[in-house]
Amino acid sequence: MCMLTAFVSLVALGQGSSSQLDVITTARIVLGLDDATSVQSAIIWELRLPRVLMAIVGGVGLATAGALMQGCLGNPLVSPLTLGVASGAALGAALAIVVGFSITSIGAFAIAGNAFIFSLLVVFIIIQLGRYRSISAESYILVGIAITFIAGAVVSTLQFFATDAQLSQLAHWSFGSLSRPDMAVVLAVGICIVALLPQAMMWSWDLNALAMGGDDFAISTGVNPMRIRRNILVLSALMTSLIIAFTGMIGFVGLAAPHMSRLIIGNDYRKLLPASAVCGAFLMVFADTIGRTLFAPIVIPVGIMLAVIGGPVFMYLLLQSKGVQR
Repeated sequence: MCMLTAFVSLVALGQGSSSQLDVITTARIVLGLDDATSVQSAIIWELRLPRVLMAIVGGVGLATAGALMQGCLGNPLVSPLTLGVASGAALGAALAIVVGFSITSIGAFAIAGNAFIFSLLVVFIIIQLGRYRSISAESYILVGIAITFIAGAVVSTLQFFATDAQLSQLAHWSFGSLSRPDMAVVLAVGICIVALLPQAMMWSWDLNALAMGGDDFAISTGVNPMRIRRNILVLSALMTSLIIAFTGMIGFVGLAAPHMSRLIIGNDYRKLLPASAVCGAFLMVFADTIGRTLFAPIVIPVGIMLAVIGGPVFMYLLLQSKGVQR
């Protein structure tokens, strides 16, 4: 899967709406074996490379967060968007676009800054929720659903009063796109995600304990389910908010990538977490490349392409591995 992801990334650097390069030519330019023209250099290094890298970083972060959340809550339908993190980000973006309310003073980062801060507000609610002794795994999901409905109602109200230009901007943000982040943003987000991955891997044994026998078995092995669950949810929400603050709403990869990896390698989180990260990167790069080339020069946002391509593939894998439940 790593080799396939690298190959698709190389193809993505050469393919697009503005210029088409075959894989060999792109590889020789990237390796410095051939000299690129000024146009080719600008397209590859300034336009497509940040986009491809953001797809890899976003896929790794969202897929890892999805695998962590599914493991700690014991629910295969959980994704990074279930806790309401994305809804909080959408509310922050809507306030910046429609009302002009921005926590950050830098205009270029007004929407991203608002989205990130409001996502962190959801994380804060999660932290406070985890302080209750009687909290269960299902309660986290229910609170996430409640936050999603509340934030969605506020966003819908703002859309009702928004102008046509504001509605267009808000809709474009909600689709999820990799065209916004520049190289500086990609590197900053990438460093943060890479720094959080080792901590995620350290919890693989705890997740295995929860998956094998639930909370009682985990307690017998020395694992504190409530503390681990709270810490994992906070880490997952942070990884999600870091990515969607700059890309917009991208949600499917966090649900599908862990499932696809689980069907291939099983439920051992020591292998499942890195496999989910690689699978998420592949899905993001592949979907974005198809979205840029299918109807060129029109570019379909990656959030839409993930749902269109990944949904049927995801259903096929589930039906092939488990059969239809009657």
